[in-house]
Amino acid sequence: MEFNWLKDFETLAACRNFSRAAEERHVSQPAFSRRIRALENAVGVQLINRETLPLSLTPAGDVFASQARMMLQMLDETVERCQSVDAAGENVVRFSASQSLYTTYYKTRIAPLVPEGSLSIDLNSASWPADKFVSALQQAHCDVILNYWHPSMTYLSPLETIQFDYLTLYKDAFIPVAKADANGDPIFTLNPKEKQRIPLLTYSAASAFRPIVDDILRAQLSSPKTLVVSQNSLANSVKALILEGFGLGWLPYRLCATELESGQLARVGGNSLASSVDVRVYRRRENDKPPLQALWTALQDVAV
Repeated sequence: MEFNWLKDFETLAACRNFSRAAEERHVSQPAFSRRIRALENAVGVQLINRETLPLSLTPAGDVFASQARMMLQMLDETVERCQSVDAAGENVVRFSASQSLYTTYYKTRIAPLVPEGSLSIDLNSASWPADKFVSALQQAHCDVILNYWHPSMTYLSPLETIQFDYLTLYKDAFIPVAKADANGDPIFTLNPKEKQRIPLLTYSAASAFRPIVDDILRAQLSSPKTLVVSQNSLANSVKALILEGFGLGWLPYRLCATELESGQLARVGGNSLASSVDVRVYRRRENDKPPLQALWTALQDVAV
């Protein structure tokens, strides 16, 4: 099976017409039709229903379309990453971080520590699922990752071996917050005597924060009366929904400090509903890039 066949199929699925799809792919219609047929033969099922007008996808074609889109996206990301690795060479540190840490810590504390041009940030990492940071560092797709750490984040355990080094840069509080009312009080609470179920804005399974929220709810709420109304992978998205009053949720303190001070948000409950999280940087110990060594030395001076 060729990747060009996947691109052909993606184009045909969008156009629903062999002639227009062939034109977009810059091949003759007979050649395009043969490639689609070759793809179907390789998959072993019919993907296109040629009896309808316009053309339609078979049920198997619908499934294949979504998977083909993912495969092509993965191919594009892989090519881009390979090109980035090749361009970076030994003189650039490839840096990856979550969105919340890019927006609260990177520019003020990390970027000033390295000369201009010595650090290449991967903004795609802002939306990575939590475990992708681990695989990216293991497979040398990046040189250093900036991430939260908590005992419940078991996916990070592969990085706590002799193959990797880490530094704890600071400690943050992970706290429940809600939109504040006119008196500065949270519009939602986690009072166990509350009869109504409280709307909870939580994190998806792909988020680093999901295990912490689950851990807190299991440990501190004997009979949780919450109703999950949204699951998001990004803390900034959870924060936006909290600010709109859709429910309460947990955020790193540094991410919501401004809104707490201005009175837009209010803290919910006491310390028993909060948890401490570390912010760490990780690297592969064998990575001896000179600019990485310089960055690591600078980070050691600010680590706790």
